[in-house]
Parts: sequence; C-alpha cells; structure tokens
Amino acid sequence: MPDDVKPEPDEADVPAPPPPQPPVPLPDLSMKPGQQTEDERLLSRAEPTPTDTTTDAWRVFRIMGEFVEGFDTLARLGPAVSVFGSARVLPDSPQYHAAEATAALLARAGFAVITGGGPGIMEAANKGASEAGGESVGCNIELPFEQGMNAYVQVAINFRYFFVRKTMFVKYAEAFVIFPGGFGTMDELFESLTLIQTGKVRDFPVILFGSEYWSGLLGWLKQTMLAEGKVHQEDLDLLIVTDSPEEAVTHIIDAHERHRARALERAAAARPGDAVPGPGGFRVPVPPRRQAR
Repeated sequence: MPDDVKPEPDEADVPAPPPPQPPVPLPDLSMKPGQQTEDERLLSRAEPTPTDTTTDAWRVFRIMGEFVEGFDTLARLGPAVSVFGSARVLPDSPQYHAAEATAALLARAGFAVITGGGPGIMEAANKGASEAGGESVGCNIELPFEQGMNAYVQVAINFRYFFVRKTMFVKYAEAFVIFPGGFGTMDELFESLTLIQTGKVRDFPVILFGSEYWSGLLGWLKQTMLAEGKVHQEDLDLLIVTDSPEEAVTHIIDAHERHRARALERAAAARPGDAVPGPGGFRVPVPPRRQAR
C-alpha cells in the first residue's frame, strides 16, 4: 500500500460507546431560615476580607463540578426541547393541560423534554413527556423558598448556580416553548432571544404559548422598543406566538429538520481532518477521505 494511503480503521479500533449514565444523585437542597444560597454567597457585595480571594477562587471548583455533572448527564440525551413557565399554575388550569399536551406531542415526535423540575408548568411538561413514553428531564435549583423536584422527572439534576443551570437549558435544547410565567420565565425568554440575535445559536425556535398573556409584552416591544429603533423587525420575527400544541410542535420539527440538513451539508463539505458537530453539541473529527490507489 502506498505511504500516502491511510488504511480504513478496523472495527476493533473504534471505541465502544460509553455505557448509560445513572441519574445524578439528588443532594439535599432544603434550607434553614436565613440560610444563604450559593448564588447569594457568590454575588455577595460585603466588605472584602483577606480570605475572600481564596474563598472565591476555590468556589470555581464547585462551579466546574456542576458543569461536569450537567454535561455528563445530558450529553447523550438526543434532541430535546426546554419548556418554561410559572411554578404557580395549578393542575386544573388550562395552561397546565396545554403544557402537558405539548410535551406529550414532543415526546411522540422523538424529543426529550427539559424543565426546571418544579411544580406548575414544569410538572405539566414533565408529566406529558413521561406518560407519552419520552424522556423527562428536570434541572432543579437551590432557592430560598421550597420548590422540590416533581414526581414526573426521570433524569434529575440539581444546581446551586443559576448560570450553570441556564447553560444546560440552551446547550441541549433544539427550541424553547415558553408558557406564561414570571421573572424567571422572562429571563429565559430574553436570554434566548439575545443568543439568537447575536448568532450564538441558530435554527432555534422561541415559541410563546398563550397569545392573550403575551399580547401586552408584544405590544410594548413593537410600539416602544421597535418604534425607538432599539431592535429591528427581524428581531421580533424570532418570536412565534401560538395557542396550539400541534402548531408549536410542528414549528419545532420543521426547524430541527432544517438544522439537521444544514449540519449534514457542512459535514459533507468538510475537508479531511475537519471537525463537525456531533451528538450533544460536541465536535468529532471527520475521517480523512481515502485516496485512490
């Protein structure tokens, strides 16, 4: 065989896929009255002392550990959708039933469902995915008030830092479905829009479920923010508003298929040794093309 011809790898040389990973153990996130959360300690603006520098530096390892746990648990999840909404929605609410129905349709279409793991809309989405035979993921957070993991979560991860948790919501999702909610829901909404607007993520539908609830915000965005030139019309076009679980899931499926088609095109055009996106957002090397003898 000529020196410039590389033999194709033997099947014995190809590493086996990693074994399934068990769910991350649930730490005790219960808090005593007056106890600080890790986020509160991290962001504290108290008068610094000589030990603060060392304390903050060592805190990096806990943060790093949370990233490792999140990545290790979710890297092999497959296509997923993050669902957000209020924890205060009751099971007899139409919003609860809509979230449950949307998650069930997503599960039947092959998507895992990721939520914050709590009650309300989060519980509804985890319930819909779980009972439809899909994967149901909960990313819980340490809070100064009781939240707890809902009973329909199959893969549970607990976080102490909001910014680590938010990374998981985006990194492993193909889309966001945002039901009516409060400040936390708005935070996820505008962070996702910022990431899309700045080109950090692409082919990423952001679906606002509940046209009546979102009409006031959308009116302000158009009449104030757009009118004053703070955003462009194409920025507002990033939002999809619907009251239909079927329509929401159709948008997500269409966007996911477009994304996969573009990824396959990039992989086919890649030069030998280039890297292309792999499962879970990681990058895998493209094997060199075999040269003709």
